[in-house]
Amino acid sequence: SVLPVFTGKANCPHYARAELLADYLQANLPDFRVHKITQHPDKWEQWLHDICEMNGWEHRGSPIIWRELLDRGGKGLLLGGVNDFLEYAQHYYGITSMMSSEEMLDFAEENLQAHIEIEKEEEEIKSLIKPLQIWITSASASICYQLIPLLANGEVFGMTTEISIHLLDTDQFKDILCGIVMEAEDMAFPLLHSISAHTEIDEAFIQADIIIVLDDVPLNHEVKSLENYIREVSEICQVYAPLIEKNAKSGVRVISSGKTFVNLKAMMIMTYGKSIKPENVIAVATSWESAAKAMLARKLNMNAAGVKDVIVWGNITGCNYIDLSHAKLYGYDCAIWGPANFPRPLLNMIYDSEWIHSEFLSAQSSLSSRVCHCVGMLPAHAVATVLRYWYHGSPPGEIVSVGILTKGQFCVPEGIVFSMPVRFQNGNWEVMTELEINEMTQEVLGRLAHELIQEKLIALREIKEMHPYGADKITS
Repeated sequence: SVLPVFTGKANCPHYARAELLADYLQANLPDFRVHKITQHPDKWEQWLHDICEMNGWEHRGSPIIWRELLDRGGKGLLLGGVNDFLEYAQHYYGITSMMSSEEMLDFAEENLQAHIEIEKEEEEIKSLIKPLQIWITSASASICYQLIPLLANGEVFGMTTEISIHLLDTDQFKDILCGIVMEAEDMAFPLLHSISAHTEIDEAFIQADIIIVLDDVPLNHEVKSLENYIREVSEICQVYAPLIEKNAKSGVRVISSGKTFVNLKAMMIMTYGKSIKPENVIAVATSWESAAKAMLARKLNMNAAGVKDVIVWGNITGCNYIDLSHAKLYGYDCAIWGPANFPRPLLNMIYDSEWIHSEFLSAQSSLSSRVCHCVGMLPAHAVATVLRYWYHGSPPGEIVSVGILTKGQFCVPEGIVFSMPVRFQNGNWEVMTELEINEMTQEVLGRLAHELIQEKLIALREIKEMHPYGADKITS
């Protein structure tokens, strides 16, 4: 079947003439159906240029009429302008338009007013929609480019929740941000209400529901000391925190991600933003979790999706500990058979205990290196996963590692951001304090906490340099 499409300037008398004749044909012929599109006079020339370029047509003036081949697909067949349609109607149906010039002008004026009213109604409806306001800092980073489709496809917040994304970076990255905005708009995600670029820091975090902090400092210890990098991160957070307090919503959720000082960024945002709820600030450890699971899956020759409950303790982008004592395997092909949801303790399945204590543990440094050199797919997926869990809950019984402000859980000193096992439910998270840890793990946690306490004290300028564990007893 064929569907004629009529498009013209809302105030065009020739469009009015063609439209009324099409309405007459539609009312009197059982199989004649039309689709009408009006454009505001100010937008008409650009719209006409774009539609002709897309279809390979040459046409000037209003209206433009073509036929869509509904059953065959492909681009439409150009019919032409008003005179072409009049000839078409006369030839096929023996009907033509007898409308006078004065009537054409009157109908054109009515069309314009109706078009303006419809546009106004659409804007009012848009204003009633309250999309989630998501701000992403250092948005020129490759992780942001990978993250936007994950946020906009409906899997993170739900298929009925619209989002507005705000990309924040310095003025030198303005062209990159504009490029990302244009590409995201071209993809026409149904749930992406809007996306915008910002380079003015005073505009940051306005009405934010979610803030994803991606700021990184490129580490080069030949240029700067570790202590100077820590102070640099602290200064960034000293700018962000008051703006979050001033501009964001009171229940704003802040996610710290990136390749460097993930715990410290979360810590300093809470330190300098006293009114920001501590339970609403977390640091993402899922990239390290995923990389460790993949390494174990390769050893066991199985799908990494079947490896669960690997715990990342401590300083996510610094010294951390990958704990396998609670890890489980699902769908592992071995001598013990069971249903798909039957878990097997991972340590019981890896008979090469020497591999665990030597190769796996020594490989943790290369694991961190690999995660830090990711182009963006893995960390973007990590952020999206944690957000989905935060809004819709993590899988029942499954352990998720997240950096949170400590309150003495697992005997870790209070007041630092430390990665530990949590579960997400009902829009909140809670530490899985029921998990048992052995003495060796407890000793490791003490060492990891020491590094984070040192980072915090340097960031607050209470000490000048890092002290090795056990050198001087430093507590928070």
